[in-house]
Amino acid sequence: MQHDLIAQARTWLAEDPDPETRDELNGLIEAGEAGDTAELAARFAGTLQFGTAGLRGELGAGPMRMNRSVVIRAAAGLAAYLKGQGQEGGLVVIGYDARYKSADFARDTAAVMTGAGLRAAVLPRPLPTPVLAYAIRHLGAVAGVEVTASHNPPRDNGYKVYLGDGSQIVPPADGEIAAAIAAVGPLDGVARPEEGWQTLGDDVLDAYLTRTDAVLAAGSPRTARTVYTALHGVGTSVLTAAFARAGFPEPVLVAEQAEPDPAFPTVAFPNPEEPGAMDLAFATARRSAPDLIIANDPDADRCAVAVPDASTEGGWRMLRGDEVGALLAAHLVERGVSGVFAESIVSSSLLGRIAEKAGLGYEETLTGFKWIARVDGLRYGYEEALGYCVDPEGVRDKDGITAALLVAELASVLKERGRTLLDLLDDLALAHGLHATDQLSVRVEDLSVIADAMARLREQPPAALAGLAVASAEDLSRGTDLLPPTDGLRYQLDGARVIVRPSGTEPKLKCYLEVVVPVAAADGLPAARARAAELLAGIKRDLAAAAGI
Repeated sequence: MQHDLIAQARTWLAEDPDPETRDELNGLIEAGEAGDTAELAARFAGTLQFGTAGLRGELGAGPMRMNRSVVIRAAAGLAAYLKGQGQEGGLVVIGYDARYKSADFARDTAAVMTGAGLRAAVLPRPLPTPVLAYAIRHLGAVAGVEVTASHNPPRDNGYKVYLGDGSQIVPPADGEIAAAIAAVGPLDGVARPEEGWQTLGDDVLDAYLTRTDAVLAAGSPRTARTVYTALHGVGTSVLTAAFARAGFPEPVLVAEQAEPDPAFPTVAFPNPEEPGAMDLAFATARRSAPDLIIANDPDADRCAVAVPDASTEGGWRMLRGDEVGALLAAHLVERGVSGVFAESIVSSSLLGRIAEKAGLGYEETLTGFKWIARVDGLRYGYEEALGYCVDPEGVRDKDGITAALLVAELASVLKERGRTLLDLLDDLALAHGLHATDQLSVRVEDLSVIADAMARLREQPPAALAGLAVASAEDLSRGTDLLPPTDGLRYQLDGARVIVRPSGTEPKLKCYLEVVVPVAAADGLPAARARAAELLAGIKRDLAAAAGI
């Protein structure tokens, strides 16, 4: 067993083009020869699996980590898939963020595409993921690749694939690409020329920025003052350029987080939703007193919003993704848009009520913008994890830059009326009932914990949560009339809904909770909020017990 493992590692080492991971693997092989094979065995326990999120994992040597060898194989498989689809000679556009190894992975992808007889074009520098999503259709590409791990920890990286429609891959394409990757032979058989691809200039970025103007109403007020943080990601230059073009006041930057830094030194996790991630933004806001705080995640496809709230400790409150999703929907309705509103099943049911009252189409999809972006006639889509698609004709994916523009426009409109985003949330609660959401999210080291929890819930579904009877329990792995199968469970309660699913991008079990409390008048809002908080806490407690987590 030890001999076979070391032989497998030596075979991998012989092909590894990266001196850094070669040195790392040499050390692991030496440790294995001395009898310590645990880490080596973990690296060679299988291969990092390519799925609908592409690839994502921790950087390091071996087939279970993100590294140049894994990326070259992924690129070779993608190239073979595209050629098998009759796309020989087609253009593949490649973008990347500022994480460790991102530029290397982008260059390797360009080399593999060129060597396979496709044309490759690489964005000029680390830029937001939505710029890549825009560039695919703008340039008439047959596919796009974004090298990013979004808001994952610093030691992670990833590989996200789009096809020529500008949307992320869905089945069966993901499975067919995975099969093509598995069929790639020795790496010395993968042609990787030193040149032959194009490095794009700023023309594509300029075209994207020109397109961002389309999300705003002509002549709308542009007075909202913002504090902005890129969380050490790539958003600052693009967002500030977009705000300047639109005529908004220049955002006050959170200086400590404004420049790209793959170490993400000021945050435990570079995700605006994580505790502590927004502390520096709150401190900056307390000094400069803006109308709102806007944050992007490191690849700037998500948008977080915080607002002044005297009732909150520190004076600022983060809005939930579902709250921002409803606010943007209400703003678009007031602007008189037409088309379909869409969201994933884990997002708040409030969007459906807003769309219905406005006479607009509405659809629910599986989790992820790969599904939302494919809704026919889509005008606006969102997901509770801070993702918003406000210009589907320009970017068929979530876009934290254009979402930030639309939030700033809404805040400006309300400011002219002497009102705030919180006032509009109150209006929505009075019109549709108070929709309150929360999440029970458990990060694990051992993925079997997630599998065990899902199995336990399937075998013994809860009869009640927080004293509310479970009216129906759906196993979404069987599919529904409207949704294809997915690994998840959905519980409908009287005035509440719960969805449980493993995360597709992180080692987490996620439970999405929503309660709806009727409100007759404005003076009933505090009591409704208290009742909602009580119900959410009870559901979270009882669900954790039922799942054994």
